[in-house]
Amino acid sequence: MLNLTRRSFFQGATLAVSATRVMGANDRVRVGVVGLGGRGSYHIGAWMETGEVEVTGLCDINQSARERAQAQLEKLGGAKAAAFDDMRKMYEGDTVDAVSIATPNHWHALATIWACEAGKDVYVEKPASHNIHEGWRMVETARQTKRMVQVGMQSRSSPQKRKAIQMLKDGLIGELYMAKGLCFKRRKSIGHTPRIPVPAGIDWNMFLGPAPMQPFSKNRYKYNWHWFWDTGNGDIGNQGVHQIDVCRWGLGLAMPKWAFASGAKYIYHDDQETPNTLLATLGYDRKREIVFEVRGLLTGPEAGLPVSEGNTVGNIFFGSDGWLWMGSEDGGGFRVYKGEKQEQVLNEGPLPGTPSTVLHMRNLLEACRSRKLADLHAPIEEGAISAALCHLANISYRVDSSKLAWDGAGQKFVNNPAADKLLTRQYRKPFVV
Repeated sequence: MLNLTRRSFFQGATLAVSATRVMGANDRVRVGVVGLGGRGSYHIGAWMETGEVEVTGLCDINQSARERAQAQLEKLGGAKAAAFDDMRKMYEGDTVDAVSIATPNHWHALATIWACEAGKDVYVEKPASHNIHEGWRMVETARQTKRMVQVGMQSRSSPQKRKAIQMLKDGLIGELYMAKGLCFKRRKSIGHTPRIPVPAGIDWNMFLGPAPMQPFSKNRYKYNWHWFWDTGNGDIGNQGVHQIDVCRWGLGLAMPKWAFASGAKYIYHDDQETPNTLLATLGYDRKREIVFEVRGLLTGPEAGLPVSEGNTVGNIFFGSDGWLWMGSEDGGGFRVYKGEKQEQVLNEGPLPGTPSTVLHMRNLLEACRSRKLADLHAPIEEGAISAALCHLANISYRVDSSKLAWDGAGQKFVNNPAADKLLTRQYRKPFVV
């Protein structure tokens, strides 16, 4: 397990740990879901599909979302769950053993920290954090409270991906020197939406939470929050964190020595703040690097990766003896090419079976029962690092730096105060990480 913490870096934490019930091997785990939009509704279905869970809590700042989730749960054969408009109320009681967090990115850290402090285990969606400071704080809290925290990088529970990664580590294509992550995901312009009064049933203050207060507009709500720096991290922190995590996993790497990213928001004139085109390089030494690319505009594929609805998403690994491409989360398969003639020597097609998110959730449930950190496929330590790589790239882009050198011992950049300011954020009280 990677050790991210330093005694001098993590100080002053005030933690209150609640005891949770001791679960037997056959006990059903009681789960509360926080954030009941598109991904949250998927969480409800996936938890029910595990066959090992009772969804006993539903939390969202939107009343209609709570009502839809309750109806979904009933349709899936679940009992009526307690409904909450504030996650802290759900965490206070003893009706949930674990929480499943599907909020916007800017809430991931605080929602996780509060849950750990209340004695709950956690499944938190990717990216683990909204900034680098938050990721390290999540690691510290999870370890001090002895909670199981799984980050929703479900590729790590995909049987095909686990097989491919092991084959890479066993020398399938020789000595690895580069991994590329591709997020060629078509994103159309979000246009402009006006500021309007907050719709009835929405607690806008709680939606913004740690972020600065902003007037309500449709583009800052429902999915498009991904494209604003206050609440999201662009597509590198949305889809891309999956592929960056796979790059890092396959190469066996942690934090890089330097980062560089360039790009822009091309073509569109709309409300979006994050780039729709980004090329990032994360350097480790003279032997290995990670390259990641976002293309949200019309584009062709790369290296034979398939195109699905205009999208090419996946990974390419390069070694001394050949290269391997790997499709995205579920059923993407992988292919291997070797030698000077680049002959295809392996073609693992898509496999039918249980969705990787369901497998990933079952993995957390196993760790909840065993209380063994080593049982987790994507513990918060790993999630925090993969998120940090996305943040490093975004910081380089935002400060327009030719190259950002990372000081691993000091947990900051080398001689770049402007970049250091983006390691954390100004939190809006009382939502402070």
